[in-house]
Amino acid sequence: MLKTRGNRITWLGHATFKITLANGKVLLLEAWVEGNPACPKSEKRLDRVDFMLLTHGHGDHIGDAISIAKKFKPQVIAIYETAGWLESKGVKNVTGMGKGGTTKVGELEVTMVHAIHSNSIQDGDKLLYGGEPAGYVVRLPGDLILYHAGDTNVFGDMKLISELYSPEAAMLPIGGFYTMGPREAALAIRLLNVKHVIPMHYATFPALTGTPEELKKETQGITGLEIHALKPGESIS
Repeated sequence: MLKTRGNRITWLGHATFKITLANGKVLLLEAWVEGNPACPKSEKRLDRVDFMLLTHGHGDHIGDAISIAKKFKPQVIAIYETAGWLESKGVKNVTGMGKGGTTKVGELEVTMVHAIHSNSIQDGDKLLYGGEPAGYVVRLPGDLILYHAGDTNVFGDMKLISELYSPEAAMLPIGGFYTMGPREAALAIRLLNVKHVIPMHYATFPALTGTPEELKKETQGITGLEIHALKPGESIS
């Protein structure tokens, strides 16, 4: 059982998570809510967002970033180039980081780490360069350390993420096609040495065929592993 230490982790579908801290503040990991077909209607109306972390600029990750940021005025973190684009659209309180950097944001400690993917921003009829894609290691109150991989394939330096930051739980994409599938995610779990995994980025579109059941088969030899196959809107707390 994952001891969340007063934090509540809610999957909003696809790659978006809402984490409610014990004091009521809300962290949004990725910002695709209103336009997210996997997000339940009951979760689309956000009441509060204090922090927002964005891994890259594709529409299924930042589709609602501007509207959410302007409504709630959270502290926003993104890779430098994506952060600059957000500021150009009138978003305030934006921090543009680089990989390997760590910053304190309120009660959170946020480290930006590597991801293997692409990163572009659809701005009207233009496709803009958004910097490199990223993942995040987040230390929550109570010293709960989470790793959100963003969109990525498995890569060998996930072992360095384990050695440097020791995440207890990882949100990993498993859908395949645009990201790693269950076979690759199983290796990622071994490299990260995590005992709690929340699958994400699957079943939203027809191309994303990987399933939690496949991931469980691929990882059945890992002692003590718990795969939390949440339904959109479900929480761990």
